[in-house]
Amino acid sequence: MKSDASSLDKTPGAGRPRDPRIDAAILRATADLLVEIGYSNLTMAAVAERAGTTKTALYRRWSSKVELVHEAAFPAAPSAIETPPGSFAADIRAMLAATRDVFTSPVVRAALPGLIADMVADAELNVRVMERFAGVFVAVRNRVADAVRRGEVRADVDPDRLVEVIGGATLLRMLLQPGEPLGDDWVDQTTAIVVHGVVT
Repeated sequence: MKSDASSLDKTPGAGRPRDPRIDAAILRATADLLVEIGYSNLTMAAVAERAGTTKTALYRRWSSKVELVHEAAFPAAPSAIETPPGSFAADIRAMLAATRDVFTSPVVRAALPGLIADMVADAELNVRVMERFAGVFVAVRNRVADAVRRGEVRADVDPDRLVEVIGGATLLRMLLQPGEPLGDDWVDQTTAIVVHGVVT
């Protein structure tokens, strides 16, 4: 039996505002199904049925399965670094810990391999999806610029490469040892490598 979300979504009239209750039901259904059946088995029809709405409602909100899954897995991309400004080493550790926490969630673990494959295959889709993380790159650029002004970071450090190093290190660790926990010791050791390097 359909939930109230279905009847709400069928209100006539073009250009009406999106109902946040329907959005929430769809995203929750997507997250639940990802964990239950995996990315490759997830379909828009299955999400619509679980959410108690229609495929049409899904496609009015998300143009593809990839974009829907991305928003379900990463519901709110951080736009700021929460650590107090003044210690860039603390910033690095906070970014690594936050990335670890996001990537090790059951929904992201289930979604990430399929998402990566589909995004690599479609450059335009990749751009649209990655635009959701624009705030992260801006926040890191601002923190790097502040640290450079304080004399704490070299002026030739590229903030975008820093984001890639942090995200890449976390992702590769998960791929190499998927069943092993990613504890604070990993965060501390990786922070030390990023901050201090490995050459004496």
